[in-house]
Amino acid sequence: MARVRVPTWAAGFIGAAVLILAWWLFSLTAFQVQAGTSFTPVPSPWAVFAWLFVDGNIAGAWGVFQPTITAAAIGYLWGNGIALVLASFVLVFPKTETVITQIAVVSYCLPIVAVGGISVVVLGGAKSPGDPSATAIFLSALVCVFTTVVGAILGFKSADRSSLDVVRVFGGSSWTQLRKVRLIAALPAILNALQIAVPTAFLGAVLGEYLGAVTAGVGPTLIRLQGQLDAAGVWSVFLLCAVFALVAYGLVGLVVRFVTPWVSGSAS
Repeated sequence: MARVRVPTWAAGFIGAAVLILAWWLFSLTAFQVQAGTSFTPVPSPWAVFAWLFVDGNIAGAWGVFQPTITAAAIGYLWGNGIALVLASFVLVFPKTETVITQIAVVSYCLPIVAVGGISVVVLGGAKSPGDPSATAIFLSALVCVFTTVVGAILGFKSADRSSLDVVRVFGGSSWTQLRKVRLIAALPAILNALQIAVPTAFLGAVLGEYLGAVTAGVGPTLIRLQGQLDAAGVWSVFLLCAVFALVAYGLVGLVVRFVTPWVSGSAS
């Protein structure tokens, strides 16, 4: 009997519907509104929808997210750029692999909250309201380094040995091997690492804003809503963060499919 294959969009829709249903049931059973109050830590999906669209808070969403998205984008470019340079350095100078790999591991293992606290003191926050925070940019870049360094190095090492030998026989250097063979072989791994780095960069930017020294962005908005015990507002901002991260992740995924069609199976 032939297997029925569910389209990707249908699977995503079904998964989202199941999550919303589970969220609704959870809000009704586990966290009920206490007598004499209107507060619940887990609002219903309708309460979140009403906060966004009925109360009109969605109109100011871009003003809240613009500094955070800007900081995440700048940090994403810096972090991945540094990671790719380090990975390329390993290919040109193989003896540096241990040192560079350890640097990447250390950047991953550092307690980001402690690093963020130091960066607030050293780098500060936003120069003026609405500008991206320097700390948010730094943390956004930091969280991107490890996955991209490891992914790029593994990708570079996946190059076909015979192709590398051909380049060397014809007088090519390690740099020529990198440009002509290793980079093409590493594209799928590099692009996948860049795709994974998208939501982590956004998370780093939010955390950087959350640590202070900034007056506009997702971080200050969450702090304000938490202080007001506005559960629907906090959950709404959380969901918008997820939407922005998923959209950016999907856009990079489209680039991956376009640049490496032989991996996605769309090559003719």
